[in-house]
Amino acid sequence: MEIQEWRKFLIPYNQTVQELLVKFQNIILEYKNLGEYSPVEQVTGRVKSISSIMEKMSKNQISFDELEDRISDIAGIRIICQFVEDIDKVVALIRERRDMEITEETNYVAHKKKSGYRSYHMVINYPVYTVFGQKTVRAEIQIRTLGMNFWSIIEHSLSYKYRGALPSDVRVRLQKAAEAAFAMDQEMSAIRDEIIDAQEKFKIKATLVSDVLNNIQSIYANSERIAMQEAQRQILQMVRDNEVDKIREFGADLDAVARHHGVQNLAEPE
Repeated sequence: MEIQEWRKFLIPYNQTVQELLVKFQNIILEYKNLGEYSPVEQVTGRVKSISSIMEKMSKNQISFDELEDRISDIAGIRIICQFVEDIDKVVALIRERRDMEITEETNYVAHKKKSGYRSYHMVINYPVYTVFGQKTVRAEIQIRTLGMNFWSIIEHSLSYKYRGALPSDVRVRLQKAAEAAFAMDQEMSAIRDEIIDAQEKFKIKATLVSDVLNNIQSIYANSERIAMQEAQRQILQMVRDNEVDKIREFGADLDAVARHHGVQNLAEPE
């Protein structure tokens, strides 16, 4: 397949990732606007590189004609949660949606891989509309905690380094690290209410400080406008009364303020 054909082939996958990112980011925003805790902490997405796709095709003996049917993670979305129990809530949210069809679900949280990998995988069919017409794209959604995600990134890097053939001692240590990460997740769940309460108090404090600063800025801006209007009223009255001495004195006062702020009028008087 020529590079131009690859680019055309990947257009709907890129569009799928962008649209799904917006939809899941909107979930976070909706909870925030309601003042409620969001089970979705963050969301990222990517389209597999051409080289990664070709490598997977070679490894699994997949032809170009089979590509769309046999590789389900060309478009990938990763949803990160704070707590293990949030994963089930996110899964439920996705199941309720009508804009994506779930075709596969694999629970690696309850049934971890031998390596220690934990995550919840969903494969969906998602309709997109491009300049070439409508197309249904397969995409994979991975849902995991921060701890699971950290472990997975490290494991992926090491697997890439060793081309999948991890030394036995590294494999064992990774398995232990996976259990330690999951133990941390469980501990965080045990004090979930305390954590959420602390986070909410921090957000409230940050919001209050922001509101106060905005109010100060608004009051300052308004007072400056009011002062300017009053100054204009005074000078207009002096002009009407032909009080030249008062105008000169008033101008000197304004020049002093202007010099203090470094914005004085540098023009020579006539």
